[in-house]
Amino acid sequence: MANSDCDGCTDPAIRVMMMPRDVNAHGTIFGGVILSFIDQAGAIEARKNGGRLYVTVAMDRVEFREPVYIGDVLSFCTETLSVGRTSVRTRVTVWADRWAPAQKLVRVTQAEVVYVSVDENRRPAVIAELK
Repeated sequence: MANSDCDGCTDPAIRVMMMPRDVNAHGTIFGGVILSFIDQAGAIEARKNGGRLYVTVAMDRVEFREPVYIGDVLSFCTETLSVGRTSVRTRVTVWADRWAPAQKLVRVTQAEVVYVSVDENRRPAVIAELK
């Protein structure tokens, strides 16, 4: 993907091809499958800020602007929006690289996800202390 194609994202946190197992009765990919990948991609971004383990505490409104089809390659582009004492807020933008009928790139959705760093006992941990 060229830099301008993915809103500045040339190194997505995750890239995955959608397969028949992910399809619903309408012939499009289940939204829950995409939400799961959004959560994973956001967690990968959060880990860049220090900390060993993060848990998801919130995901803002997710509006699917375009359908996703079998064979689409999704890129989950991430960025850190803010880092707090124990939490990290990330933005995940999802792009579909369509191969049929003609190759084109479309933005599917975007979400902000909040993660909290936790220690071995699954209690909130100060991010700076874990670096």
